[in-house]
Amino acid sequence: MHVTDARMKAKALYEARRTRQPIAAFTDAEPDLTMADGYAVQRELVPLLLADGDRVIGYKVGLTSVAMQQLIGVDSPDYGPVLASTVYDDGDVIPLDRFISPKMEAEIVFVLGERLQGPGVSLDGARRAISGAMASMEIVDSRIADWRIKLADTVADLASNGAMVTSGRAVPIDGFDTRLTGMVLTRNGELIATGAGAAALGDPVAVVAWLANVLGEHGIALEPGHLVMTGALHAAVPLAAGDVFRAEFDRLGAVTIRVSTDEST
Repeated sequence: MHVTDARMKAKALYEARRTRQPIAAFTDAEPDLTMADGYAVQRELVPLLLADGDRVIGYKVGLTSVAMQQLIGVDSPDYGPVLASTVYDDGDVIPLDRFISPKMEAEIVFVLGERLQGPGVSLDGARRAISGAMASMEIVDSRIADWRIKLADTVADLASNGAMVTSGRAVPIDGFDTRLTGMVLTRNGELIATGAGAAALGDPVAVVAWLANVLGEHGIALEPGHLVMTGALHAAVPLAAGDVFRAEFDRLGAVTIRVSTDEST
């Protein structure tokens, strides 16, 4: 993709974020766009967001479950940066007016304690670099109308990242198997989903290794303090006004979000 074309697409996504007015999928007009094209757009979009005073505090990895990869028709995860302006704390009210068509996913988030850069990062190397894990929810959102996305569209759109909520309590992962970390999700007190860490690439630690190796190909490292969102443990759930979601994780504790009762909250 020519850099001028990537910049035009990035500006369209930037405006969609600013105005909350979704745009048509890029692949509608250009069905042959690839994952590499999506990352070319992403690389042009991030500086536009950082110029507004934002900063990158970590990364989200998506498409880490076999079911999601089959749905999109890929055999690899994707990634995008997590911006400081999109992070909420446990118990916060999530304003609907920040999003276009939000959905929620419960997932495990790791905090990096050491610098980690590929290539050649192993599962054991990733585990050693992780200082702790947190209970978390990701709010995914799409600037593409009606979620009619293909791979290039979601990659360009920061892997459809909207926001994240963490428990704020990082638990060292020494001594337990992150594959077996169970999760129970409730909405307004009713059970709606369950999951386990193994849903994310077989082991959420493997997600960190994968990300470090992919970023390393571009000379980028995961830095101490960076957060890594490791992917949904269940199917995404739409947000509605007044909803209260609670995700309870074995060993990691719980995290709760409340959705504003109207779009002006």
